[in-house]
Amino acid sequence: QVRPVESGGGLVQAGGSLRLSCSASGCIFKNYAVGWFRQAPGKERDVVASISWSGGKTYYADSVKGRFTISRDNAKNVVYLLMNSLKPEESAVYYCAARWTLTNTVVAEYDYWGQGTQVTVSS
Repeated sequence: QVRPVESGGGLVQAGGSLRLSCSASGCIFKNYAVGWFRQAPGKERDVVASISWSGGKTYYADSVKGRFTISRDNAKNVVYLLMNSLKPEESAVYYCAARWTLTNTVVAEYDYWGQGTQVTVSS
């Protein structure tokens, strides 16, 4: 059973940075495309960034381009989301999701989801 596990959330001031980590038990993460999502109270869950299994292809939501960076270290079985210049409106629960794939592309749908980690950005 694949279980993504997020860590690294917390409280940060506006303009600050956080790095989220997504590790996985029950699988070799390098075989999986991974995405980061976020959901604020009363809002839909939106994709933030995604990465192919090799790390060679990435996708970013327009709202985070130039500020967030998704990366992965397959030797360590972990995917990162570095978030810079955070804004209060980006406070949300951030989720990591994974999908096994043979193709080296980002994907839009995911099969395995983590429990999420809270990110709170104070003004």
